[in-house]
This record gives sequence, C-alpha cells and structure tokens, in this order.
Amino acid sequence: MLRFLWRSLLLLLGVAIGLVLAYQLWVFAHVWWWVDHNPTTTAFMADRLERMREKNPKAQLRHAWVPYPRISSHLKRAIVAAEDGKFLDHEGFDWEAIQKAHEKNLKHKRVVAGGSTISQQLAKNLFLSGRRSPWRKAQEAVITVMLETMMSKRRILEIYLNVIEWGDGVFGAEAASRHYFGVSAAQLGPQQAARLASMVPNPRFYDRNRQAAWLNTKTRLIMGRMNSAQIP
Repeated sequence: MLRFLWRSLLLLLGVAIGLVLAYQLWVFAHVWWWVDHNPTTTAFMADRLERMREKNPKAQLRHAWVPYPRISSHLKRAIVAAEDGKFLDHEGFDWEAIQKAHEKNLKHKRVVAGGSTISQQLAKNLFLSGRRSPWRKAQEAVITVMLETMMSKRRILEIYLNVIEWGDGVFGAEAASRHYFGVSAAQLGPQQAARLASMVPNPRFYDRNRQAAWLNTKTRLIMGRMNSAQIP
C-alpha cells in the first residue's frame, strides 16, 4: 500500500512538472513569435473584454496598433520617466526600486507601491491575470527574463505602448491619444504625453476623473523628468 501511494505521488509530481514545462514552452513560443510579429490581444485585454461583456454583450475594446516610429517621442520619454527610469540600464528588474517599494508597503502594512519595471509590467499584461499570488509573481519573473533575453529594449517598449490599458476599454497609445485628445499617437505634445503617462497606474479611475488634483500634480512631475529620460 505504501509503495502504491509513493508511486502515485511520483506520478502526480511528474504530471505537474510536465504541465509546468509545457506552459513555459507555450509562453516561450509566443515571446519568440512576438519578436517580429505584433500581438493582436493580451491576457489582460481578454480579461477586461470579458468583464465588460458581462454588463454589455456587445462591448468592444478600443485598440489600434501603431509601429514605434509613429508614437510620439514625448510619450516614450514620459512613460520611461514615470514607470521605469532605469529602463535602458537594467536587465528586467530594478532591484533598488523593488526594495524601496517593499519598505514602503511594510510601513503602510498594505500594498501602496510597486517597483515593477516596464518589462515586468509587459510580462503581466501579455500573459497573466491581475490577481496577486506567489505563483503569478514567479511566472512574471520567468516571462520577464524571456522578454529581456529575446527582445530588444525598443521592441519591449513598442509592445508595451501598444497594449497597456489607458481607460475604460481603451488599450494602446493610438486609441488613448484619440480618446483623450482627438489626435494620433504621433501628434502628442509633451503635456499630453505626460498626462497619459500619469494615468497608467489607475487608467479607468482617471478616465472617469480627468480633472483629479493628483493627476494634474503628477503630470507636472513627469514633465519635469522627461528631458532626462533615455529611450531606445
């Protein structure tokens, strides 16, 4: 009986390891494909659309892909300044920012700060749900390493700017530029770009509260850092 249970446990362990490896290969294949092919959707977009259709079965996301040269350099600098000032220097993880966020969260006894790089955020958006768990963070780290190993910084930023959420059902720089300012992503000026970057942490809230005091303050802060932001 004991031998049977031991063999069963080993079998289950083998199956579990096989499933994990199969998933990693599936992720790897997608990252490899996206090196020179554009994602048409992401896990986060699919999840958001499902939630929207619970209220309105005909709901659609607003999203249009634009290549890197057709995105304003102001927006690229604003995003790097706001989300990941060391984007060009790190290999996927900003350990100093992670440590500072950890200390801040401990002080407040809840999650009030992140520390995720653009690469980590892209990993989460492409493949993972918004639910926090040790498994999700571990998988996010694995995917981040894949992205940084297989893609250039320019490609990572290009995909990021095209797939992140920027409002209620609004995804990517082109849809966001037209939704908020009625212009293309290529036509964004410095202040418009800084304002869009300031919305990234909580886009649906700021879509509903476009004159929030903190949004105005953060826009000015980002504008002050944009000139020193390094972009690929």
